[in-house]
Amino acid sequence: STLSFQVLLKSDAPTGDILLDETLRHIKATESMETVQTWIELLTGETWNPFKLQYQLRNVRERIAKALVEKGILTTEKQNFLLFDMTTHPVSNATEKQRLVKKLQESMLERWVNDPHRMDRRTLALLVLAHSSDVLENVFASLADDKYDVAMNRTKDLLDMDPEVEAAKARGAEIIWAVLAAFNK
Repeated sequence: STLSFQVLLKSDAPTGDILLDETLRHIKATESMETVQTWIELLTGETWNPFKLQYQLRNVRERIAKALVEKGILTTEKQNFLLFDMTTHPVSNATEKQRLVKKLQESMLERWVNDPHRMDRRTLALLVLAHSSDVLENVFASLADDKYDVAMNRTKDLLDMDPEVEAAKARGAEIIWAVLAAFNK
């Protein structure tokens, strides 16, 4: 089953991204291979397995937000919520956001290949992550009604595919299907 797929480190070459490189070090340091589901729980801090605490990434959301602020994608603001102030990170680079939205819209409309195994892997991964983050509907919200319906139906068909079957056919994108299975669990 894709939920029991174990993550095998093929290369520990640095990526240049602090969080990705830390993740690679954690995967390399484990004595036993862990499943995709376990790594998602560990790296996001959603599990408190006392034997695996050393593999958790600390302050993941804050560190991702900080990296996006440094790249000029987000900005940092303080918002007042009656009794307390909260730091938020609104989008400051709408161009980059629009580029990603357009990429996903086109992948489901003009560049639709009707086969997830012929899709660009990064685009497929982006679709899975947008779906798992509950923002996919927003991606298509600006489309005309007929195009919205087509994009949403194709997306639903794609995301309703059996991750087990698709992972068996994936040829290099197995991890994407395993992530989808983990988030759909």
